[in-house]
Amino acid sequence: MTPAIEFALVAALAYAALLFALAWWVDRRSRQDGGLPWLRTALVYTLSISIYCTSWTFYGAVGSAARGGLEFATIYLGPTLMFVGWWLLLRKLVRIGRLHHITSIADLISSRFGKSEALGALVTVIAVAAATPYIALQLKAVTTSYQVITGASLESVDFRAGFWVAVGMAAFTILFGTRSLDVNERHHGVVAAIALEALVKLCALVAVGVFVVFALFDGPGDLFAHAPPGFLHAEEVFGPRWITLIFLSAAAVICLPRQFQVVVVENENERHLATASWLFPAYLFLMSVFTLPIAIAGLTLMPAGADPDMFVLTLPLVAEKEALALLAFLGGFSSATSMIIVASIALSTMVSNHIVAPLALRLSRNRTRTSGDVRRLLLTTRRIAIATLILLGFLYFRVSAQSGALAAIGLIAFVGVAQVLPSLIGGLFWPQANARGAVWGLTAGFVIWMYALGLPSLEDGGPLGADILAEGPFGLAVLRPQALFGLDGLDPLVHATFWSLTINTVLFVIGSLTREPRPLEWVQARQFVDVFRGGAAIGPDSGRPRFHRTATSEELYILAQRILGAAPAHELFDTFARRQGLAQGLPLPTQELVEDLERRLAGSVGAASARAMMAQVAGGEEVSIDELVSIADETARIMRYSQALERKSTELETTARQLREANEQLREIDRQKDDFLGQVSHEIRTPMTAIRSFSEILRSSDDLESAQARRFVAIIHDESLRLTRLLDVILDMRVVEKGEIPINLEPLDPDAVLDHALQTCEGLRGTAPVTVTQGARAGTARVAADPDRLRQVFINLLSNAVRHTDKDAILIRVESRIEAGAYEAVISDNGPGVPEADRERVFSLFSATWTRAGEKGAGLGLAISRGIMRRMGGDLMLDVGAPREEGARFRVTLALTADDPPP
Repeated sequence: MTPAIEFALVAALAYAALLFALAWWVDRRSRQDGGLPWLRTALVYTLSISIYCTSWTFYGAVGSAARGGLEFATIYLGPTLMFVGWWLLLRKLVRIGRLHHITSIADLISSRFGKSEALGALVTVIAVAAATPYIALQLKAVTTSYQVITGASLESVDFRAGFWVAVGMAAFTILFGTRSLDVNERHHGVVAAIALEALVKLCALVAVGVFVVFALFDGPGDLFAHAPPGFLHAEEVFGPRWITLIFLSAAAVICLPRQFQVVVVENENERHLATASWLFPAYLFLMSVFTLPIAIAGLTLMPAGADPDMFVLTLPLVAEKEALALLAFLGGFSSATSMIIVASIALSTMVSNHIVAPLALRLSRNRTRTSGDVRRLLLTTRRIAIATLILLGFLYFRVSAQSGALAAIGLIAFVGVAQVLPSLIGGLFWPQANARGAVWGLTAGFVIWMYALGLPSLEDGGPLGADILAEGPFGLAVLRPQALFGLDGLDPLVHATFWSLTINTVLFVIGSLTREPRPLEWVQARQFVDVFRGGAAIGPDSGRPRFHRTATSEELYILAQRILGAAPAHELFDTFARRQGLAQGLPLPTQELVEDLERRLAGSVGAASARAMMAQVAGGEEVSIDELVSIADETARIMRYSQALERKSTELETTARQLREANEQLREIDRQKDDFLGQVSHEIRTPMTAIRSFSEILRSSDDLESAQARRFVAIIHDESLRLTRLLDVILDMRVVEKGEIPINLEPLDPDAVLDHALQTCEGLRGTAPVTVTQGARAGTARVAADPDRLRQVFINLLSNAVRHTDKDAILIRVESRIEAGAYEAVISDNGPGVPEADRERVFSLFSATWTRAGEKGAGLGLAISRGIMRRMGGDLMLDVGAPREEGARFRVTLALTADDPPP
């Protein structure tokens, strides 16, 4: 082994010492006046977000590419999509985090849903369970890379190296991550160290990639020409696993505790997100651009059975490039340690604020309170939590050291933290969402994740055992962890993601709908959902307080001392006093003081714990009248919106029903029109046949008797008249359809036209005798009408009375009168009348009815007659008041002219 390789341990220790020195110097300088301006730039902020690129992406991405082709790209595509669309979600998260002094993702969920302590604890448990395998992944990567670079055998795992790495990371995190209780005071030293590590791992990976492409091969073309057949697995692209991985990686970039810490909590300026929206995807691209080349080179040059996860290290070693291998080792070391540091800080904050603090409050209600006691307790708790979390990761590393590739372990954590996503998205965009739904969804999702993926990832199924994995509990195959409810054949990751998030989301929605949000939940919902509206802002200038709570200034000061310490509490209350115009002494215990103090405490212990502590000294919260009015207004607005939707739905249903009815009527009219045209064709053919036949007889026969010839001519004449009438009917039908009935109005006596029509119809005969009875008449009246058209209407009504009857003797009654300035003529018969359902239809085109002789009429007469009357300013109506047994009664009305007023 060369001296450069033997120097690996010394180099790692020196690099760790450099990180310690940088963090110490930056932390010290940031507390001085002016600080270090470059720490508050968008570049440093973006580099801190690159903590997403852990040893999984540094080592595991190459291993994933070697095993699954292009699948590795999904872990970069998800975050890229999230940051490119930062305006939709990330901007809202950062704004809420800054306004509400959010300390962690558990604090965000807890604060949104009524500052629920139970929810904060539940999210913390899920986060710890999901982060444990991820910390184990980093320890495994560092241990394996150390064994590779020192030339040790990989047949057994050197847990000693992993243990000392864990110890070193715990010491660094405790030293620089728990110096202050106020999480909103940025960890500038840690952020500076992470930014340096981001540059180191990027330079290391790019250096190895350039070496592989241009030193081991003659450029990209030569390298890809050596790729194994089917290497890219293109047929698997965009399959269920691909889509699932993109979704999980997008969720992880905001739901992982460490990512929430750097994206939201450590954010110095909301505008930095705009820079990160393109700079972070560019960083991810540079981290991934050489993944495929390194994987191809490893598969081509390394012996069979070589660990693909370590190609980044083994390729420089095989080529005897020890310095490059050492740089790659330090890059992987940076990827792992930065993740462990930030994840431990975030998780320790969640544990102290949402598990230890609530328990301590309940246990110390009757104990003597001293200045700084809560502060000391929480700082100690966070330090112990950091050590415990890293120890848990190490234990998981020992248990699962031989159970899978780096990428597989990382994906287990991704599915775990994704359980927070339904409550997070619902809480930010759905005002109705409440704590019940969040608890139901998170609990179910966490249980299914552990059962279907977390425990089965351990060797031999861990606590479940191999039998349950294969056959299900108690032999119930439907409950097999990786084939739940009979859904078999899916990739285990896709299977667990589908069931856990589906049931999580469904229960979240059901739980939220089965209970109205409580007043505090309404208030928090409005603050979160409407954070970009003017009325949602909080702070000293936000206007009225949201709650009424009473406490003395001394009690509030003691509480501030317990949590913040004596000096910070004294400085804070002096600031409050000066704001109130007091030269000395404690400030007045106004509602504004209570609100501001709670927000300051929330930055140290979380929103839920701060609320509980304030409740001990200031009593329970009572929602103000203004806030109740606001909640009522919001509820009324939702109800009005719901009622408007209901009205719209009813209107749409009515419109749809009317459209269906109109469609049926159109279909019926179309059918009747077809019948009419068929009948008209038959009717035209009959007279034409008669005319043609008798004309041919007359033309070919020279010896016909004059009497017989006159009879034939009379027949031809009658049939010609009949044909003319049919054509008139067709012409009338067209003008009625177009609304263009020709009318020539002139002053006339309507009774005279009626008498003329009666004379014309004297020859009407049916199969039964016809008797026409005239009743009272209007006498002299003057109307403006077309005499021919008016006569046509009267004749049509009289002929219908004869044709449509079922009596042995036909009785027709005609009468007229002047009524309310109008002339009315009534023609009635003793026929069967018009059924109620058909009283309006008879005036439609093609509303054919059967005649006494059993022949079907054209269905045009009444439609044409009504059209004529309305064109003349009158109307034709069916007298619906007539009893059914009296037959049909039709009433013709026309307005009297101005020069002939009614008597």
